[in-house]
Amino acid sequence: MAGIDFIQNLAVILVVAALVGWFCQRIGLSVVVGFLVAGIFVGPHTPPFSLVTDETSIEMAAQVGLVFLMFSVGLKLSIRKLRRLGLSLMLGVFASAGLIYFMTRLVGVVIGFNATESLFLAGMLMISSSSIISKVLQEVGSSHERAGQLAMGVSVLEDVVAVVMLTVLTSVVQLGGDGGGANIGQTLGLFGAFVVLAGIVGLLVVPWLLRKMSVAVDDELQTLGMAGLLFGLAILANHAGYSLALGAFMLGTIVAETPHRHQIERTFAGMRDVFSAVFFVAIGMQIDLHVLGHEWALILGVAAFTLVARAVAVSTGLTLIGTPAKDAFRVGLTALPIGEFSFVIAQLGITAAVVPAKFYPLAVGVSLLTTLASPVLTRRSQAISEWMFARQPRWLEAWLEYYSGWLDRIHARQKRNLLWQLSKKRLIQIGVEALFVTGLLVFSEQMFAAVQGWLGRDWLFPNGPVVIFWIGLGLLVIVPLVAMWRNLSAMAMLYAQVSTQGNPRAERLAPLMEAGLKTVAGVAMVVWLASFLPTGGSVKWLLLGTLLVTTGAMFLLKRKIVFWHSELEVELQGLLTGGDERLSATAAPWLRPHEDWNLSVGECVLPDLADCQGKRIAELNLRSKLGCTVVGIERQGYMIPLPAPDAVLYPRDKLLLMGTTAQLAAGKHFLTAVSGLPPAPSEFDDVRMESLPVPEHSPAAGHTLRELSPAQTHHVQIAGINRKGFRILNPGPDEVVRSGDELLTLGTPSQLRAFKVWLAEASVSVEG
Repeated sequence: MAGIDFIQNLAVILVVAALVGWFCQRIGLSVVVGFLVAGIFVGPHTPPFSLVTDETSIEMAAQVGLVFLMFSVGLKLSIRKLRRLGLSLMLGVFASAGLIYFMTRLVGVVIGFNATESLFLAGMLMISSSSIISKVLQEVGSSHERAGQLAMGVSVLEDVVAVVMLTVLTSVVQLGGDGGGANIGQTLGLFGAFVVLAGIVGLLVVPWLLRKMSVAVDDELQTLGMAGLLFGLAILANHAGYSLALGAFMLGTIVAETPHRHQIERTFAGMRDVFSAVFFVAIGMQIDLHVLGHEWALILGVAAFTLVARAVAVSTGLTLIGTPAKDAFRVGLTALPIGEFSFVIAQLGITAAVVPAKFYPLAVGVSLLTTLASPVLTRRSQAISEWMFARQPRWLEAWLEYYSGWLDRIHARQKRNLLWQLSKKRLIQIGVEALFVTGLLVFSEQMFAAVQGWLGRDWLFPNGPVVIFWIGLGLLVIVPLVAMWRNLSAMAMLYAQVSTQGNPRAERLAPLMEAGLKTVAGVAMVVWLASFLPTGGSVKWLLLGTLLVTTGAMFLLKRKIVFWHSELEVELQGLLTGGDERLSATAAPWLRPHEDWNLSVGECVLPDLADCQGKRIAELNLRSKLGCTVVGIERQGYMIPLPAPDAVLYPRDKLLLMGTTAQLAAGKHFLTAVSGLPPAPSEFDDVRMESLPVPEHSPAAGHTLRELSPAQTHHVQIAGINRKGFRILNPGPDEVVRSGDELLTLGTPSQLRAFKVWLAEASVSVEG
């Protein structure tokens, strides 16, 4: 009966989540708040209302929900999006995260937390909720202002910070709560190696697999295959020592790079909504109201600290990268609410028993309070920012102006620095290749154990998997190693030429400098490889043999290896930069804020039963009736900028509207209106073919199909003509219809009946 109990618990979770979420939506709160409250009241800690008491079921529901939630978060993030946001914004976000980290650690000491508890508290407060911020920006109409766009960029990049923090905290948990700086540094290095290894393999395999599935199988099997990949990569990350969330998140970011992204988003939208709600309700179920009430002072204090610390840290981080101070402060007032990642971090610490159970209600309480405060502060951010900066000290204003000018000079100097411009791409390539090789070596023993468990110990010949695996791994590693050495050699030659330029002995010094730099680079590579090579048992002798084989292969196949690496690099570059980045409602580069004109841009999604569906924009007459204008339509992942007046609107279209705040509100209300009338019944499933006779004196007799135009006049299609046993398939438009013909006609039952009556009209009148 355990299965029945789980289904019953799942039914309770979904029904209660829908009811409470609907109520919160009606009163203007985020549905996440409703899900958490629903979980609190139906969970095992509220005896009068406890409908779900099985903690195992709750934990299972939370894990499944976490996988789908992290997959959907990853789908919103891609490497191309990170590149578009820019390195400077990434540095600003990491700077603000570091500032929050240090402030929180200090506050943790003040309120009596130990080092591990302060670390988990910092992880909970460092990351904002991108889903809550996105919803708040849409509600207040700031999605397309500069501050709103920056806030969304900050929240997206903080998802990356969240994944890094989850990895660090997982390492702390595995060490029993003792996470030294050296251990954390090693953890981050191994984490980077795993991400690069899984990312490169995923970018090469997943797009190819999705492309094959889209051609070879139907939508149902594609969905099953994608779900299998999702859970498989989540389990793979778990076996590698990381959380399920990391694997699901990575698959989402990989899929976000493929042309199949929007199709997968539509396919998984229902499951994402269901299991994301399950996750938040399951988090709420683990909250004890008695603990929540007992810790109310701590929750209020931490919430107040979060509002101040996040506003100050985000503003400071953005100001450091050159964002105007007013805009930076507005972003700081917007990127306040914490959410899903904070719950995951709290869950990790409590499950591992390294933080007390009060961290659950603490995370939920702070999330609720920051979510409630966020719309108010976002709506008034411009006024608050102007009030603050009108009263700033003169010395602060002068310092900000000086710092902005200094940054401009630094950027200009970097652009003129030819050595840096030539080196930065090679440095990135070396870093990625080094992490890829590190990942292969670090996780080689785990991969070999999986291969040997699958093939057996003596496959093909005694100890066959051992020999084949390590030789194959050596051949795989040599490709990026050769590429690294080529890049290092090129940089050594470049630095040697630049450093000796102008010296009277440059011709002699340059080769010596180049040889010295190559020697240092070679020694560094040997030390690096030696620190990660597995040396247990007979593996060291196999590695020695592999080294000899791969060294011979390097000399014999050097050109081939360079060619293979070039092909691989081109393939990855094509995946990351190929294809045009379709405009979306959250990133339309042709929209720019013009504050002096008091114009805003908002968006709305047409419901399935919207009254305006199927109508042209010109028919709606929005400009003359309401004053707003449709400036873009996002349909099935494609953006139609500045649509023509005769463009037809369809259900689930996302419309971009331009106008004043009041005009946008009126336009959204009008476009999303549903009268409640039932839609016209569809007869698509009833379409059939029927053979209809052409009677004598029929109005069709003697006319060509072009003249009759049955598709336009009667909404039927003539698929064939049977003329006294001679059949004409797919007749052309100049085919003449004759009396006595039988027309093979395609249409719905009502259309066929009407066409049959029309064919017989003249003959009936003659016979009468």
